[in-house]
Amino acid sequence: MDTPAHRAAQLLWQHRCAGTTVGSLPEVLRPEHAAQGHAVQAAWPVVSGQAVVGWKIAATSAAGQAHINVGGPLPGRILASYVHATGDTVSLTGNRMRVVEPEFAFRLGADLAPRATPRSQPEVLAALASLHPAFEVPDSRYTDFTAAGEAQLLADNACCGPFVFGAAAAVGWREHDLRQTQVHATVFDAAGEPRFKRVGDGRAALGDPYTALTWLVNELSSRGVALQAGQYVSTGTCMVPLSVEPGDRVCADFGPFGALEVRLAA
Repeated sequence: MDTPAHRAAQLLWQHRCAGTTVGSLPEVLRPEHAAQGHAVQAAWPVVSGQAVVGWKIAATSAAGQAHINVGGPLPGRILASYVHATGDTVSLTGNRMRVVEPEFAFRLGADLAPRATPRSQPEVLAALASLHPAFEVPDSRYTDFTAAGEAQLLADNACCGPFVFGAAAAVGWREHDLRQTQVHATVFDAAGEPRFKRVGDGRAALGDPYTALTWLVNELSSRGVALQAGQYVSTGTCMVPLSVEPGDRVCADFGPFGALEVRLAA
């Protein structure tokens, strides 16, 4: 395969593996609009040789959209090597963003194939198998990701970085209002002392994680992309991202849905 989209994905993946950045994609490879950015992103599994094990949503809050100068949320693919267990150490080598984002994530229990009409939220929720607390450690291959623009950010897999998924929440999570569910996060320094704490809730993800989830399903469906049983969907940060440094440890308490932690290393 030798298309501009494939070559752009290959270049971005090479920078991802090397921990290096680029100001922007070369003009001959640079996507000019969202559809071309999606085409580049779709080639990431091929150039990386990895399966897509889930999906993320970037910029699910107005503040997040303003920060990276986009007009709405962006979908991204979670590749197999990105997934870590709670308590694992995640490297910050080459990471430009240096933040951790606590998120509500779901795992699908049924395939969701593309179709001509959008799915309702109850239809989407019926396909879910479980809810999981999650962390993303997002990253970008652009030197200034705030100036890259929507098409290039889509091409860069919507700044997807390592993910930590906690254990499935106990039975009964469907009855909870995630908009009102608070998440308490603490960042500890290398000596184990708390550096700062932050509280967020589900309203940060397009007003409701279920709304964000339904948006993603219908956005992918409109582009002919299927979601598969067993894949995760992480719905975007539920608070202002947590600034971190190598040596930090981040813990988050999702109340009735469990807790998780991650360590950051150079």
